[in-house]
Formats: sequence, C-alpha cells, structure tokens
Amino acid sequence: MYAIVEIAGKQYRVEEDKSLVVNRLAANEGDALEFDNVLFVGNGAKSKVGSPKVKGAKVSATVAAHGKGDKVIVFKKKRRKGYAVKNGHRDYLTELKITSIKG
Repeated sequence: MYAIVEIAGKQYRVEEDKSLVVNRLAANEGDALEFDNVLFVGNGAKSKVGSPKVKGAKVSATVAAHGKGDKVIVFKKKRRKGYAVKNGHRDYLTELKITSIKG
C-alpha cells in the first residue's frame, strides 16, 4: 500500500515502514505527525483518487531525525569585468518514518 501526500507544499510518494526526507518541519525528534492532505491511495485494484483530497485518508509518521543536506555551491561571474562571487548553502531537512497509511 502506498500513498501520495502533500507535505509542506511538495508531493511525496510514501509507503509504510519507509523513511522520507523532507524540508525542515517544526517538530521535535520523536514526535508523531499526521498528514491529512492525501491525494492518492494505491492498494492494488482498490486505488482511490482524490479530487483534490481523498476523504478520510491519513498518513501517520514520526520524526526520526533533523539534519542538513549536501552543500550547494552558487558561483556568479561576469567575464572580462573582474566580478566573481562564490557562495554556498545547505538546506535544513527532516527525516520522517512512515508508520501507517489509512485510506
């Protein structure tokens, strides 16, 4: 069984007992979260498509860890002008452990 759920403005395909890395959520490690913005629930021949959400469907997850993503280098240059700027950043991420899908 799997579902497509919207978390923080992005859509993710989730399965039970799998991990998922999303943008940082305002929750502590070990907290239980429920997402009710489920767009699709797939269970073999019993698939449900929402318009826009599947009524009564919920995805439960726990926050496994917080961390940072890989460093992304941003380099700007204008040729023949002596202008070059190098910056970098790392996104703050949250790892979720999907516990159940009800739908």
